[in-house]
Amino acid sequence: MNETAAALAARLEKYNQAYRRGQPLVSDREYDALVEELRRLQPGHPFLQRVEPEVFEARRQVRHPVPMLSTEKAYTREQLQRFVERVEKAAHGLGIVSVLFRVTPKLDGLAGRDDGRIFATRGNGEVGYEISSAFAKGVVPVGGRGRGLGEIVVLKSYFEAHLSADFVHPRNMVVGIVASDVLSVQAQKALQAGAVHFVPYSELPSWTGSGQEMVADMDAITAALTADLDYPTDGMVAEVTDERLRRHMGATAHHYRWQIAIKTRSETAVTRVTAIHWQVGRTGNVTPVLEVEPVLLSGATLRRVTAHHAGLVREQRPGPGAVIEIIRSGEVIPKLERVLKPADHLDIPQKCPACTKPLFWQNDFLKCRNPSCRAQIEQRMHYWFQTLGTADWFGIQTIRRMVAAGYDTLEKVYALTQDDFAAMGFGPLQSRNLAKALALSRTQPVEDWRFLAAFGIPDLGKGESRRLLTFFPLEKLPEVRAEEIEMIHGFGKKTSESITGGLAAIVETFRHMLALGFNLQITAPANAKEPPANPLNGKRLVFTGKMKHGRREQMQEGARRFGARVQSAVSARTDYLVCGEKVGAAKLEKARRLGVAVLSEAEYMALLKKCRETSEVRDG
Repeated sequence: MNETAAALAARLEKYNQAYRRGQPLVSDREYDALVEELRRLQPGHPFLQRVEPEVFEARRQVRHPVPMLSTEKAYTREQLQRFVERVEKAAHGLGIVSVLFRVTPKLDGLAGRDDGRIFATRGNGEVGYEISSAFAKGVVPVGGRGRGLGEIVVLKSYFEAHLSADFVHPRNMVVGIVASDVLSVQAQKALQAGAVHFVPYSELPSWTGSGQEMVADMDAITAALTADLDYPTDGMVAEVTDERLRRHMGATAHHYRWQIAIKTRSETAVTRVTAIHWQVGRTGNVTPVLEVEPVLLSGATLRRVTAHHAGLVREQRPGPGAVIEIIRSGEVIPKLERVLKPADHLDIPQKCPACTKPLFWQNDFLKCRNPSCRAQIEQRMHYWFQTLGTADWFGIQTIRRMVAAGYDTLEKVYALTQDDFAAMGFGPLQSRNLAKALALSRTQPVEDWRFLAAFGIPDLGKGESRRLLTFFPLEKLPEVRAEEIEMIHGFGKKTSESITGGLAAIVETFRHMLALGFNLQITAPANAKEPPANPLNGKRLVFTGKMKHGRREQMQEGARRFGARVQSAVSARTDYLVCGEKVGAAKLEKARRLGVAVLSEAEYMALLKKCRETSEVRDG
């Protein structure tokens, strides 16, 4: 048994080191399960008696005035109840009759301590590493400096919109920001956007109540505390509020006895891998998708599972024949949680599955660097039509057939006629619809920033395109120098060079598409006068459901023209929830609970009409 415990502890050491480097090899849930298994095998094992260390080489070490320990964990209501009973027993010994607990979200980032002068990581709990340079790099100290313990995190909304294709978890990039003096382009961009925060625990929303209330209502408490939180979390933290009781209960070498992390287990299922497929994205990332024996999970029968990146496959071997656990907690795409039984044999491609050119490793990702790769061309073209949003019918299968027939550039595609589509094997009706869709995509109104973003230029998404076009007209962009872009707040040197380099690479296509005469709605310049006063000016709006008066993004842009601030999710600061058809009851209930005004689409259109009338009066 000791040998088994020793081997398991060695594996945990390896996993912990990878996690601390920002390159996790297993999920948090699997790591925690292995820790519990080690506790069952050998409760007194040294690994369990100390804080899992983290190392940042070339950083000065500093001793914490009070140890920064790890946290004991509870996965079930019964475990939480036992924690409450231990606390109440200790309180009884001190003559404390009523015990209060404070519950806060458990952030999933990099823990640190900021006293206003020194900013340090947890390290081994006793000694950490000085990382004050993180603030100079652009990490935002929420609430100001000197607020004590907290965590460095990336805004969840920013990560999902800009980083999820390159990082499995936000913590990966956070570690890179802290550990390295040479930042990646993604890290620079996130910092410039103000999306990386140091969040003191004292700034988090909290709930306070008795132990029995906490145990009984934990699900509702969790939902309330995380409803409007834009930070990654992995549970809740409960702690005793009474300082005298805290001192009495004390700590182990690993954790404080008056505190516990409450972690939930998402729904999982076990299945067997039947095949592994490698997909090529528009930027050249080659990612693994597992084909599995059909399994029912969260009300859906699943047959395909994402395996994150090639590095995970290399490490854990989830190939054909492997038995795996998969998870689906609200995500549309189910994910590999852990490998229960690795495959006996696994081949990781050395050549691109689409163009057969050699692949290259970039951290944990395999990349194809051939810009003429057929799969990348297909994905870039698919991205164009998806982002533009004014041309139906161009799904990935249609695009693959066009590319296979030699229509592999936008110039060629936009020259296609109904007869050309028919010659490719499309039926008469589909050929007519495809030709009509191309014509409509040029005549339907579309924002100039969306047109620009649709080219898929590196580091130039929708938000960046909108901001860039407030300073430079679309047609002038190929002449803009990187130094000029760098002068705009939010665009760093590497990002600016990446944008100008990307534009230069597609300049002929860019000019050709502009010459086709798309019906572009021009972004107002940065020095334009403020929108006139109207019922929407300064209001925060969330659009939900299927709209009758246009695509949701078109309605969002219409609201912005009249000074509204469009949000992606309802929060306490939302003014209006605009509802189309088929709106979920949970979203409506949340809006009502927070006092947010709920508007039907017709009511919103009436408001919009008032905005136009106000604008016409002022302009007149």
